[in-house]
Amino acid sequence: MCHTVVQACCAQRPDPPYGQLRCHRQGKGEVVDPAEPEVGRVVLDETEVSRTLTRMAHQVVESDPDGPLVLLGIPTRGVPLAHRLAAAMEQVDGRDVPVGQLDVTMYRDDLRAQPTRAVGRTVLPSTGIDDVTVVLVDDVLFSGRTIRAALDALSDLGRPRAVRLAVLVDRGHRQLPIRADHVGKNLPTASRERVRVRLTEADGTTEVRILPPFGQPPVSEPSTGESR
Repeated sequence: MCHTVVQACCAQRPDPPYGQLRCHRQGKGEVVDPAEPEVGRVVLDETEVSRTLTRMAHQVVESDPDGPLVLLGIPTRGVPLAHRLAAAMEQVDGRDVPVGQLDVTMYRDDLRAQPTRAVGRTVLPSTGIDDVTVVLVDDVLFSGRTIRAALDALSDLGRPRAVRLAVLVDRGHRQLPIRADHVGKNLPTASRERVRVRLTEADGTTEVRILPPFGQPPVSEPSTGESR
């Protein structure tokens, strides 16, 4: 039976499946705003994101080839990423990996600064998380505070055999001693830059883009002919 806490964080449309979001992801340096003009630099396009997730799927399978696994996506974009990763893992070795989602709203360490928040939804697979390897899946690893909150939330839900972390992008600037086990792309950034991950399920398109800090115009890139 699934464990569920209702309501979703941030204003969202019910369609497409993950909604069209307009919210500030605290601690990731990312602002998602569909009305914002396309600026900045694309570092992963749709094909590259797909290829990256396939490589990550191989890594996850190789790190735990036999034991039971559960993927838990951290809303918002960690959820569709977890489903994509599970599909890629099935392509790799035929394994049907259960997927759930883990809301960390009430475990964040910045609740005092923003005490009024809608609680999101946590859904655990019917297998539960006791004595299995849980792979947390998120789009961007930045300060590490979201993952710390996720670990606290997990401890209230069960006792996994092990917990791993898979992220599409690691942009550095850690504030806590947290490291990802599986990284799609290590992306050096300035601390005030923003990293936007867009996925078709939530945004209608798939890409990873570096955006300039607020109030700063985008810098034109020189035409060097070098690959990303």
